[in-house]
Amino acid sequence: MRVLIVNPYASGVNEELIAAVTAVLGDVEVRRTEHRGHGTELAREARGVEALYVLSGDGVFNEVLNGVDAETPVGFLPGGGANVLPRALGLPRDPVRAAERVVRARTRRISVGRVNGRRFGFAAGIGLDAEAVRRVDERGRSEELGRAGNFAFAWDLLRLVAERRGRFEPTLEISGHGRAAFALVANADPYTYAGLVPLHVAPQARFELGLDLVAPRRVSPFNLPRLLGYVLLGRGQSRARDVVYAHDLDRIEIRCDQPLPLQADGEDLGDVESAVFEADRAGVEVLVPLV
Repeated sequence: MRVLIVNPYASGVNEELIAAVTAVLGDVEVRRTEHRGHGTELAREARGVEALYVLSGDGVFNEVLNGVDAETPVGFLPGGGANVLPRALGLPRDPVRAAERVVRARTRRISVGRVNGRRFGFAAGIGLDAEAVRRVDERGRSEELGRAGNFAFAWDLLRLVAERRGRFEPTLEISGHGRAAFALVANADPYTYAGLVPLHVAPQARFELGLDLVAPRRVSPFNLPRLLGYVLLGRGQSRARDVVYAHDLDRIEIRCDQPLPLQADGEDLGDVESAVFEADRAGVEVLVPLV
């Protein structure tokens, strides 16, 4: 048996698209999410099927990662705004074309990250980016367009920087690495996208490896242009004195001076006083295009 989990509320999903994707996949049982966290429940119920497909945005992709086992092959079909996970795995942005690729795909085992027990596929963070994620959520969702997309994320991130006049003082302690203003943890490259533009926060990160850490020690108007250059160009982080950069880690422990927002795969996980990030190298089996 093969199963297709669909988030009917994702910004790019409608009945016409569901029908088109189902026609490409062939004999699949369609199961629709009905509430927050339902993707995790449906993925648990689908453990052991021949193949599990997910038509959604990054939020339900994350839910499925938290329900699927290590042996069930999963194909992620882009149905949201950013769709970071399928794009990072080499799938087209068009969901029908992506379905055509995964239906005759090969399997690839990838690692996933965990933060305080919650799995994530591509990225997690404490502080700045998590605050931007929260602001995007505060914009709400519409029935027609769903959640605001990655352009909104980029805009809210710029507003945050402007509100603080480009200054971010150390607010957390990273075990073994010292203090930092905020922390970004990557399981893959790119970290995310701003529209068509990939953001290479941790250019050495790979799905088959452990976690990469990027954490500016302090941000000021003086070093802000250089830090933005690291993100856009993907060069220089490992040599920068004002950035903590560590590659292929199994565990990262962080303690915050006060509760700070935490995000995983663009999902707001609330405020935390501490966080433990771990690499799950056994990970999951995913469906990716044939080379």
